[in-house]
Amino acid sequence: MLLIECPWCGPRAETEFSYGGEAGIERPADPYALSDAEWADYLFFRRNPRGAHRELWNHAQGCRRWFGVERDTVSY
Repeated sequence: MLLIECPWCGPRAETEFSYGGEAGIERPADPYALSDAEWADYLFFRRNPRGAHRELWNHAQGCRRWFGVERDTVSY
């Protein structure tokens, strides 16, 4: 079982958390100015790095807060 360190509750089982996606994605300032391809790229395409990766997680079964995590995709 993977333990995730909640900044407020401490280490908890991964089953208590919900994945929120890649961290640091900025919403376009004017989404109406984007082409369909650019909008689709913003909505659907994310990096898939090997190594350190920043993600957003929600402690859904605990304090219900969102927080950022850096995870190594090589080891888990």
